[in-house]
Amino acid sequence: MIFARGVDVHIMAIDGTWRRACTMNDVSESGAKLTTKSPIAGLNLSQFFLLLSTTGLAFRRCSLAWVNGDQIGVNFDTGGPNKISAQAAQT
Repeated sequence: MIFARGVDVHIMAIDGTWRRACTMNDVSESGAKLTTKSPIAGLNLSQFFLLLSTTGLAFRRCSLAWVNGDQIGVNFDTGGPNKISAQAAQT
């Protein structure tokens, strides 16, 4: 599904050590295309959360698929728990 204006989302480290604002431009059952609003260089993007709500209660566990400038592709991970602590969601 392609969004005409995009949807405001965040990506966040599994351990909650970093969080970045993004716009979700496209989403499918297996992944999404995001535009980052701040630099991601140096971040561990092997696994992270895509936060779909401001409270962090709606999210998907992801891994990085590709990078092209300020746009990134993410794959939704299907294995393992998709749990996040309330404290980590508010960082």
